[in-house]
Amino acid sequence: MKRIILTGGGSAGHVTPNIALLPRLEELNYDVHYIGSYEGIEKDLIESFGIPYHGISSGKLRRYFSLKNFTDPFRVLRGMGEAKKLLEVLKPDIVFSKGGFVTVPVVHAAKRLKIPVIIHESDMTPGLANKLALSAATKVCCNFPETLELLPKEKAVLTGSPIRQELLSGDPVKARSFLGFRSKNPVILVAGGSLGSVAINNTIRAVLPKLLENYQVVHLCGKDKLDPNLKDLAGYAQFEYLKEELKDVFALTDIVISRAGANAICELLSLRKPNLLIPLPSKASRGDQLLNARSFEKQGFSMVLEEETLTDELLLETVNHLYENRKQYTDNMKSSDQQNSIDTIVDLIEEITN
Repeated sequence: MKRIILTGGGSAGHVTPNIALLPRLEELNYDVHYIGSYEGIEKDLIESFGIPYHGISSGKLRRYFSLKNFTDPFRVLRGMGEAKKLLEVLKPDIVFSKGGFVTVPVVHAAKRLKIPVIIHESDMTPGLANKLALSAATKVCCNFPETLELLPKEKAVLTGSPIRQELLSGDPVKARSFLGFRSKNPVILVAGGSLGSVAINNTIRAVLPKLLENYQVVHLCGKDKLDPNLKDLAGYAQFEYLKEELKDVFALTDIVISRAGANAICELLSLRKPNLLIPLPSKASRGDQLLNARSFEKQGFSMVLEEETLTDELLLETVNHLYENRKQYTDNMKSSDQQNSIDTIVDLIEEITN
């Protein structure tokens, strides 16, 4: 039995692609272990799947001033030692890293022990943790054609991002009943990321009366961002987030309004949902969502509006255009090479470990 170490953490986006690989790895009889931080979000997410979880010390490598910058390098060094000891005991055939700062000690410990490493980069430009891990990688998987030019040619592979396969098996009838939607109007799903987006939420609520003339709206607002005044509005359903019901809601959805996080937009690509992306602005991030969105726009998968130029009238106009031309966007997504990411990545794992 071959053994694989999965690693990634710090945010759900660094964990869910690893989770998406689990069924296929288990089919192939891999013994799967996970290395993450002691108390990160990855611990709760992975332990619910019954995967052996191993914690190590982790520090963040910041680009800005913080007092923790003086202590975290020592935590990274301690994590390196802990990762090396774990790998010596577990003796994996390969390590698959999804990124996040906890992965840096793991991949460099693997390199020292001559264990092959595959890295996956979700965004168009590699994040700092993956940049630091590149020298230890055997192969580097990525989501965007443009990213290939930023990676070592002999290591780079365009794979797309693994998505949870259950999202592809939704039931629109169940969704309609769950949401209480009665009309046959098309359905818009609005998703502002796990924490929600104040800018998107406010704009959607401002144009709701107009939207509900022709559409029904499912609004994922984010934690603590529900509006009690809209609780009983016909054709409108709001939630902080959805778990089990999300696949059914996707199946009912005609078009999506979303932030442009890499995992979120790769899910839309796999589901072939025409979408309007409103990326997180560069002043609130390193600009990766803007780059992700423009790549999807260039490939004909998405329409894009930037938050700084967002107005009620522009949003309504763009939504109508997207819906009227939805087939064009769906057809473009059907022809994408970034669809079978799980098979592509697992084939790469098999190739390296055989």
